[in-house]
Amino acid sequence: MYKTIIEPRVSETDGVGHINNTTLPVWLEAARNPIFKLFTPDDSFADWRMIILHTSIDYVSQIYFGTNVDVYTWVKRIGKSSLELYEEIHQSGTICARGKAIYVNYNKEEQKPEPIPTRIRKELEEHLYEREGEH
Repeated sequence: MYKTIIEPRVSETDGVGHINNTTLPVWLEAARNPIFKLFTPDDSFADWRMIILHTSIDYVSQIYFGTNVDVYTWVKRIGKSSLELYEEIHQSGTICARGKAIYVNYNKEEQKPEPIPTRIRKELEEHLYEREGEH
């Protein structure tokens, strides 16, 4: 599991006093940075490998300004050229959101998916989601 701590900003708070729903996709993507780094170590967009195919979020509980949130990212499935992530956002010990994202390892130059290299696959396997009977 990867863990990222995010400090909510005032600008992310909406008119009803909680963090706006449009903020959570940005936080989830920020927490994926260690995974992006595996595929593109120099962060070069010219060599970018991770192309998103799907994302979804279930909003479970409100999130508020003034208290940090913990974003947890697990690898749920590793395919030949794609991977599925399972994500959670927690605040004060309460789960506030669950997310799913599917990415493909993509060669922009050849315009096609490529197999995930063994060294990256091994690293991803260290972060597998292993809770039985959930999600």
